[in-house]
Amino acid sequence: MDKKKTRMLELVELLNRARRAYEQENTEIMSNLEYDRLYDELTVLEKELGTVLSSSPTIHVGYEVLSELPKERHERPMLSLDKTKEVPELGAFLGGHKGMISWKLDGLTIVLTYRQGSLAKAVTRGNGEVGEVITNNAKVFANLPFKIPYKGELVLRGEAVISYRDFEKINAEIEDVDAKYKNPRNLCSGSVRQLNNEITAKRNVQFYAFSLVRAEDIDFKNSRIYQMEWLKEQGFSVVENHPVSSSTVAEEVAWFESHIKENAIPSDGLVLTYDDIAYGQSLGTTAKFPRDSIAFKWADETRETVLQEIEWSPSRTGLLNPVAVFEPVELEGTTVSRASVHNISIMEELALGVGDKIRVYKANMIIPQIAENLTRSGVKDIPQACPVCGGETKISMENETKSLYCTNPKCQAKHVKSFVLFVSRDAMNIEGLSQATLEKFIARGFVKDFTDLFHLERYAEEIKQMEGFGEKSYDNLMRSIEQARQTTLPKLLYSLGIPNIGLSNAKMICRAFDEQPERLINASEEELSAISGIGGVIAHVFVEYFLEEENRELFRRLLAEVELPEMKEETEKQIFEDMNFVVTGAVTHFANRREIKELIEKKGGKVTGTVTSKTNYLINNDVDSTSSKNKKAKDLGIPVISEEDFLKMLEE
Repeated sequence: MDKKKTRMLELVELLNRARRAYEQENTEIMSNLEYDRLYDELTVLEKELGTVLSSSPTIHVGYEVLSELPKERHERPMLSLDKTKEVPELGAFLGGHKGMISWKLDGLTIVLTYRQGSLAKAVTRGNGEVGEVITNNAKVFANLPFKIPYKGELVLRGEAVISYRDFEKINAEIEDVDAKYKNPRNLCSGSVRQLNNEITAKRNVQFYAFSLVRAEDIDFKNSRIYQMEWLKEQGFSVVENHPVSSSTVAEEVAWFESHIKENAIPSDGLVLTYDDIAYGQSLGTTAKFPRDSIAFKWADETRETVLQEIEWSPSRTGLLNPVAVFEPVELEGTTVSRASVHNISIMEELALGVGDKIRVYKANMIIPQIAENLTRSGVKDIPQACPVCGGETKISMENETKSLYCTNPKCQAKHVKSFVLFVSRDAMNIEGLSQATLEKFIARGFVKDFTDLFHLERYAEEIKQMEGFGEKSYDNLMRSIEQARQTTLPKLLYSLGIPNIGLSNAKMICRAFDEQPERLINASEEELSAISGIGGVIAHVFVEYFLEEENRELFRRLLAEVELPEMKEETEKQIFEDMNFVVTGAVTHFANRREIKELIEKKGGKVTGTVTSKTNYLINNDVDSTSSKNKKAKDLGIPVISEEDFLKMLEE
């Protein structure tokens, strides 16, 4: 008995630690499969002993939120669902009643309140009792109606999600996280809980309603399915759902299973609910679960294989992520040979060593994971040198998780963003070099500094064999690199990524020094500060950069790789000298806003992205709009002009 109580204490502590890491710190210290196994073991022990600890995850739905967002107590507690992996249990649950079966989406649960036909409030699930108010963020969800036909008070629940496609695209671009997000659910959680809803808007968060809590004076015909149809009529996207009975439940589960691979939205199972609203409500709840619904999770298909090696994948923070490479196996209809292990703690939990027999599965039938290690030879051969730069590595313990880091501050993997800037359109404009491709080139040692990008032909055969590449892609890349050699000095200067030196500043600096590279390298702070629009801070940073002999030498080597146009006598009248513009909104007289920007700069002006007290004009064809930029300009007394007004200025 004492051993069982001790084991129960161990399980509560371990599961709470894993849940806290996953929900609050966006890290994983154990696999989903392992969490479920331990949770089931704890449940059995609690029933056997007749004891449930106050801190047990079987009665505590979640943890207190840890952000600066306002908090609010839910009108009704948001309980989690009881679950099963057995289809017959679903039939037994329904009995002779009709039900509604739907996807169990894997995102962040949100409660929405509408009043007088407008979105009034959005609150996250939080710990089930208290959530975070994220109303401003909900207003920018991609598919959420801000106004609806129904004018009474409506309260509904749903899931905020990010599609697999958006996850892959956004994950490569995010700059404000220490490492890439592990899955769409974590990305969605971070996006929904941003303090700046502009970031939320860029991440294409979507909302799918799954439950109607309250809508006064509407006859829902005592049917959950009818409620979903009514929500559709109000403009909401609702989770895909089908009517079901105990005789058809197996058929419906099979249908959903066959459609997992084509499902664009992450799902971690199904939800079965009684269609009869009154009957479901009459059943009440347990301490943790509502009795009107049950969740179903598919039994994971596993395969036995052999671990061949551990690859260490570098990230821009220096974090080296272990990736298990094993003999290929067929899982859920596809061939799988790799699975992320996330960190050393999980490797140690699995006692993972090369040559071990392991069982692998696909979490949610999508993401390859290691279920268990059958031979458990133990962790060994953790690299002491970074696979990218050869620098020394160290094991760091953060949030109770062991991870491996490269300690070399100049490791190329840490500076992938500088390479992304170098190849961007305003800089060297090398098409075909996305961040993901640059990361692969850096990890393979093809690229150590900017000049290496002009000599990728050295690795022609290796590149052609890479996933996503081929003869045609390689040829297109080589053509783009050759075209990039024809550039300008301001673009080359901007591409170096010197702090505070944007393309506009680079143009002004190059113009001031007559487009002569050596004069740029040897410029003094006094000379730079004398240039209109270049202050002391920018001048200091610029000079500091070129005091480093390594940077001077890199710039000279880059000059040898490119061809700059001969300097032409300045003929443009500098009518916008010492003037600052902001350009926003749609344009009609120009092809795009970039054309306006280039014209202003050509005539001595500067274009910035933010309205400040130093702005002279805001160009916006919608002069009377209530946009944030228009409002700020008017508050500061800055003229808001249209393209027509701007064109008249050119004629004066």
